[in-house]
Amino acid sequence: MPHEEKPAPRLPIIEQRRIEAAMLRQVYDVLVDSHGEEVARRTIEEAVSRAAVAQGAAFRDELGRDPDLDDFAAILPLWTANGALEIEVRHAAPDRLEFDVVRCRYAEMYRAMGLGDIGHLLSCNRDGRFCDGYNPAMAFRRTQTLMEGADHCDFRYSLEKD
Repeated sequence: MPHEEKPAPRLPIIEQRRIEAAMLRQVYDVLVDSHGEEVARRTIEEAVSRAAVAQGAAFRDELGRDPDLDDFAAILPLWTANGALEIEVRHAAPDRLEFDVVRCRYAEMYRAMGLGDIGHLLSCNRDGRFCDGYNPAMAFRRTQTLMEGADHCDFRYSLEKD
């Protein structure tokens, strides 16, 4: 009987972000030196946005169908693993998911790495763009983030009906 390879265990998202941030910090610094801060910020924002869309599409492909918000809630532990996010769920249903993040270790990590000024580009920027790849019918709204000084992040997702 042939040996089937099992997929490698998925790295907690916060660890993946730590690795990415260490590399993107160097890219950011080089871009600031060569092209200025505005170009560096735009470049990091665009690169991270593209990565978020691709990650959403990969999760959708793994599922093999159009995901709903119950499916999305089922993968949230990848982002909250190791206490990375402390969340308070406000509403959970297949067509609507609302929660507040009351502690964000991603923000704490970026600040500790000296990247607090671009942490929103490295992390918060991804949230809405992930939906574009995961399920374009998902709408995302957030009015504030811990990363930018609020007392919580307000994540509001809905699934648009046809």
